[in-house]
Amino acid sequence: MNDALDSLHDMALFARVVAAGSFSAAARGLGLTPSAVSRQIARLEARLGVRLLERTTRQLRLTAAGHAAHARCQALEAAAREVLQLAQAHRPGAEPRGRVRMSVLKAYGVQRVQPLVAPFLAAHPGVQLQLVVTDRVVDLFAEDIDLALRVTDTPPPGLAARPLEVVEHIVCASPAYLAERGAPTAPDDLARHDCLWLGEHPQDARWRFTRGRGAQAEAVTVPVNGRYAVNHSGMRCEAALAGLGVASLPGFMADEALSCGRLVRVLADWRHETAYSGTAWLLYPAQRFLPAAVRAWIDHLARGLAGA
Repeated sequence: MNDALDSLHDMALFARVVAAGSFSAAARGLGLTPSAVSRQIARLEARLGVRLLERTTRQLRLTAAGHAAHARCQALEAAAREVLQLAQAHRPGAEPRGRVRMSVLKAYGVQRVQPLVAPFLAAHPGVQLQLVVTDRVVDLFAEDIDLALRVTDTPPPGLAARPLEVVEHIVCASPAYLAERGAPTAPDDLARHDCLWLGEHPQDARWRFTRGRGAQAEAVTVPVNGRYAVNHSGMRCEAALAGLGVASLPGFMADEALSCGRLVRVLADWRHETAYSGTAWLLYPAQRFLPAAVRAWIDHLARGLAGA
């Protein structure tokens, strides 16, 4: 037990060294000398009986044992930060402060989250907000992410999940295109149109539609073709506005153009199902204490998206 307690500081230092990429960079951030940092890492390795880092003249490289230890040392450091934030949050009249780090899908982040950032930062001057904009699924624990925003019908188990809004995908085109080519009235009609699609995987050229519920439900998957594919919904929207074809778009990307008549929705009585449609969820560790800053950001997003 004493060995574990005595090693806590060295374990936290190890996490800092890996994050910084070198002894000297970690030393600068901590106000220590590189030799002092090196001695503490050597002491931790001696206590564990394994080498954690391979040292070269240019860089540090984690060993297999180092990789395993690093995730746990990161968790220790994060837990220490949470204890400090917990104490701050329970002081009388405490204001939210500290860093909030959230991952968010690219298109959703631009269209739905970014407009809410400035009002939040203005209301909470003690908070630093970092958005990690990516469409990949992040590991909240390994990547030191406080919360993630994902669009899915099935939020992953083991995480707390707060629903924000339903995100639907729609099929739409410009009035000029529809005047020239006609509007599809059934999913099968898309085979005769130029379709603007994602283009990342062969399945992206097969659009799935459903209609109705229960025993009366219909489902159909239709192959689509088109001269232009692009894996960015904003660019597909611009292409649809330019009359290049019928686009598959998230509803939030097309809302403004639809409201002013620059785009027209087609096949509105069908649900267009994609991997990017479902409910927008805020996900965060279920058992983790939520600092006041994280809670304030969650509440701000929920209010802002509900109002929109």
